[in-house]
Amino acid sequence: MKDTLLTVKGLKKSYGSAEVLKDISFQLQRGETLSLIGPSGSGKSTCLRCVNFLEKPSGGEIVLEGERIGTVRTGDGRERIMSDRELAPQRSEIGMVFQGFYLWPHLNVRDNVALASIKAGGMPRAEAYELAEQMLEKVHLRHKADEYPERLSGGQQQRVAIARALAQKPKLILFDEPTSALDPELVGEVLGVIRELAEEGRSMILVTHEIRFARDVADRVIFMDGGVIVEEGPAADVIDRPGKERTRAFLGQVGQVGELSGLAT
Repeated sequence: MKDTLLTVKGLKKSYGSAEVLKDISFQLQRGETLSLIGPSGSGKSTCLRCVNFLEKPSGGEIVLEGERIGTVRTGDGRERIMSDRELAPQRSEIGMVFQGFYLWPHLNVRDNVALASIKAGGMPRAEAYELAEQMLEKVHLRHKADEYPERLSGGQQQRVAIARALAQKPKLILFDEPTSALDPELVGEVLGVIRELAEEGRSMILVTHEIRFARDVADRVIFMDGGVIVEEGPAADVIDRPGKERTRAFLGQVGQVGELSGLAT
């Protein structure tokens, strides 16, 4: 039986008077793929970035394998936000793939994937390069190890970014709209790699506008709007048979209700 890997409880995030996240709570089971869907501005990406404290939450807690992320209890019983140095070991357990690729242009593909293992992980260079080659093989780019990012397509660059995240050997991988910066003909190659990772049983949270892909690959889907969770459940149930009117309206607008489920829109 799967066990709980991640617990997000009462997560809130505000920028001044603007509430972006309002009491978000969910769990992720080990080996599960969870997809966050919803309109732009619904808080999906902010939620993802709060999970590894790239954005500091305004309230709530995030627990990975029983350990609270981003906060530490002081001697007087209060809690404080960790420094970036204190956070580094926790962040290394949570791989992150962004919309942009953020590869080092002056390093070849192998070095881009191996760098964090060498600099942050203290791994011997030869071992880090061997690991990088293995991760590049996983994303079908081992033959590009000596190339530089400028010589790669956008889809290939994003696959290198996925290999870099995998090289951390993370417990959890977060994908923040990983195909949104790609030309349409390149989207499939990145989604194909994510599908393979899901089939391996990787623990993943995916923010995406690719509704069909979320339905086919995710175990569960959360539909967010206005900083709250409107509906959640098994992917096919939420997308094919949404129980909330707001979910139905959104899926209708993006042309998915009916097309995927056979129901009239």
